[in-house]
Amino acid sequence: MTTPAYTLSAETRARLEGVSTASVATALFKRGLRNQFIQGVSPVCYKGRRMVGQAFTLRYIPAREDRNPITVFRNADHPQRVAVETCPPGWVLVMDSRKDARAASAGSILVTRLARRGCAGIVTDGGFRDAEGIGALDMPAYHQRPSAPTNLTLHEALDLNVPIACGDVPVFPGDVLLGDGDGVMVIPAALADEIAAECTGMESFEDFVLEQVNAGAAVIGLYPPTTDAAQADYAAWRDRTGR
Repeated sequence: MTTPAYTLSAETRARLEGVSTASVATALFKRGLRNQFIQGVSPVCYKGRRMVGQAFTLRYIPAREDRNPITVFRNADHPQRVAVETCPPGWVLVMDSRKDARAASAGSILVTRLARRGCAGIVTDGGFRDAEGIGALDMPAYHQRPSAPTNLTLHEALDLNVPIACGDVPVFPGDVLLGDGDGVMVIPAALADEIAAECTGMESFEDFVLEQVNAGAAVIGLYPPTTDAAQADYAAWRDRTGR
């Protein structure tokens, strides 16, 4: 089990709660990271606010029938149950379900327990059962699509807090996840603080640009701001809005 060295600060968490996955994707692309958006994953029910938290990981492998009868859930050390009880408050449980939503990664009871324990969210590249109940919770949840069969029919929960793949993205324990209405970005822990700071400025600029476009401005020279006039207008807008 990996012990993350990075600790997400309250300041960085607050900054990330105000930025979009699109801004983070652009900032990471500038640093050569092209594959940090978890593919095929969307909110069970978007809450109108960002999900931000460090990754606590669970890895599934293909189930083998002799190892995964329904009785394994009686085991106190079953990795899926242990993950639900040990994912730290403020963190996100991230599951590698092999991009296979035919069987559920978890259901409403386990996800409700995570929510009651104060976790920041849950993400799987598979599916959830009881998706309607999960969607009614306040805690953000992301999956591929609803699924009724228990995970035991196809998946075996095996490893906790190890490097995984989720929707084709490498996720290391302690990485920072940002989820919005579009999906989920994985921010390498070592870059989280600088990405949060940079994207806060990007969001400010894009709000300015959107205001200008809604007022009839053309994007050439404005987005990106390649003219002196556009840069001066943005500086004046920042002075006026305090952003």
